[in-house]
Amino acid sequence: MKEEALLKLVIDYFDEKVFSNHQKEILRKHSKLSSYKVNPIIVRYLSKVLDDKFSPLGVAKALFYPRVLGTSINTSFGTKSQTMFIDLNLAKGSLIKGMDIEFLDKIDNRQKWCQLKSGPNTINLGDVNPLLKKFASVANLARTNKIKLNNSDLILGVLYGNEDQLSQHYRKIDETYPVIIGREFWHRITGFPNFYSRLLLKIDKLIKDLNTEDFFEKGYLLLVEEIKESDLFDFS
Repeated sequence: MKEEALLKLVIDYFDEKVFSNHQKEILRKHSKLSSYKVNPIIVRYLSKVLDDKFSPLGVAKALFYPRVLGTSINTSFGTKSQTMFIDLNLAKGSLIKGMDIEFLDKIDNRQKWCQLKSGPNTINLGDVNPLLKKFASVANLARTNKIKLNNSDLILGVLYGNEDQLSQHYRKIDETYPVIIGREFWHRITGFPNFYSRLLLKIDKLIKDLNTEDFFEKGYLLLVEEIKESDLFDFS
């Protein structure tokens, strides 16, 4: 497949499965008061911060904004990216416990077993040893089954960022198993050396063209109506 055609497939996937899906799910789930566990003290303070008074509108914004801007889309980004690589035949799902995908490395032409992470700061100190144990377990299994596998065939792939941004936790793993990030990772999985930089440019254009004008307002105004009818609040 040519680079331009693959870029279009990836952009379309992000558009439909990540961005559009995020907006649909936010409106479906989080414009309903029942989806929140309300802290009656904090929500009053946040309402004052956002609307300069304790009001249905302020409460709605205090509840709705964190859901839209929270961590859920970061989590789904990694999951959707993993599915995308499989759906677009760039990789296949790994049957080995602890690995996310397997793919033929387009640089060294060797099979890679890969655990995926989103960005250069997305693991904590407590994640390091469990990740090293997972990789070691795969290496031991390969030796038991007489599979010719090098440590460099077991990689931790990071979807965005560059080497300078990698946290010390990633650098610890990289001492034994390669941490491949950003440009090099996308090169290895697609075969195109400039794919990552071109992808970022096209994502910029996609996001600029997204119609999000009334997204926030639509969501919190639906919530306002439920808040007005709820006996959780007294705005008198």
